[in-house]
Amino acid sequence: MRSGTRACRLASAYHPRPERVRLEEAPLKVGSGFGGGWLTAVAEQARRAEELGYDFASTPETQHDSILAATLAAANTEKLEIQTSVTIAFPRSPTVLAMEAWDIQHLSKGRFVMGLGSQVKGHNQHRFSTDWPGAPATRMKEYIRMLHAVWDSFQNGTKPEYIGKYYHFTLMTPNFNPGPIDYPRPKVGLALVGDAMARVAGEVADVVMPHGFMTDKYMRDVVLPNVAIGLKRSGRTWTDIEISGGGFTVFGETESEIEQGLDRLRQPISFYGSTRSYHEVFEVHGLKSLGMQLHELSLQGKWDEMRRVIPEDVLRVFAQTSTYDKLPEFVSANREYASRLGLGLPAATPEQRERAAHVLKEVRKVEVPRVPRGMEDLSKVGA
Repeated sequence: MRSGTRACRLASAYHPRPERVRLEEAPLKVGSGFGGGWLTAVAEQARRAEELGYDFASTPETQHDSILAATLAAANTEKLEIQTSVTIAFPRSPTVLAMEAWDIQHLSKGRFVMGLGSQVKGHNQHRFSTDWPGAPATRMKEYIRMLHAVWDSFQNGTKPEYIGKYYHFTLMTPNFNPGPIDYPRPKVGLALVGDAMARVAGEVADVVMPHGFMTDKYMRDVVLPNVAIGLKRSGRTWTDIEISGGGFTVFGETESEIEQGLDRLRQPISFYGSTRSYHEVFEVHGLKSLGMQLHELSLQGKWDEMRRVIPEDVLRVFAQTSTYDKLPEFVSANREYASRLGLGLPAATPEQRERAAHVLKEVRKVEVPRVPRGMEDLSKVGA
């Protein structure tokens, strides 16, 4: 890898310009999930999401590979946008992932969104056996820019000359170049919790994907202001980026269903809250001591006890709720910034599927500005 002034100059100079999409002309996208388990079930799950009328569906990467699941989903659907949520970036070479995403984008005829996540230091080092040189946000920005450089080489034959601190791309021969495709490059989504990664998302990503451990207050106080800083740095505006609705939510047919859903939140809150990298969310609500208590319990392997220490009032602080009948009003009042919304609706019976179709139809009618309240003017955003 080259170093010094020339490397810095090239890394800062080679930034393929993001393709601009005027989101004010696009309808609100509503999505569901698929995958997470064995690949044998993926095709049917993706087809079901498409049949139910969802605009996109996301696959996680917990126990199984997200890229394999996305490939199967793309091959077995026709209209559904396929999204990984998320693919862990740093254990993978950017060039290898760029090749895989290019193939899925071609296979799906332009329906692929590659959601990236950094994962925390411990998992990178001890689960993936990956080096952790520090500065994950800076590293992620380089990672995404290198993806763009590889795709630019594939599509336009551009000479590879991306050189950064963590990644470099200076070699591509015809034998290894798959060539252009008849679709835009894959969209890159970026999962985030902290302020630095939020700035990176605003600067170089196509889709802002707030982590599941998120509250509406943290989204508005920390995430969105830092996304705005990133947008300003890159010369983009809110209309050049998609944002997924962030924050814990519990929706249900009745208040009784909502109460049951709130109780189920004890598990994800306790699990993610035990990781110190996510304690910034607790701090915004004055709950850092709860985060440290969960961390200590996790070190002792007391997973069941962790759930029990989450107070009832914390569930109400963390989660916003709505019945399905009032969901359009909820979206209008609380997700005015969002261009996409995850909404997993029950669909096991014909009655539930009919109900889900109705709810989806009503939610799609909602018109939101896709600009966070109070942040319309990016010129007033801090650098």
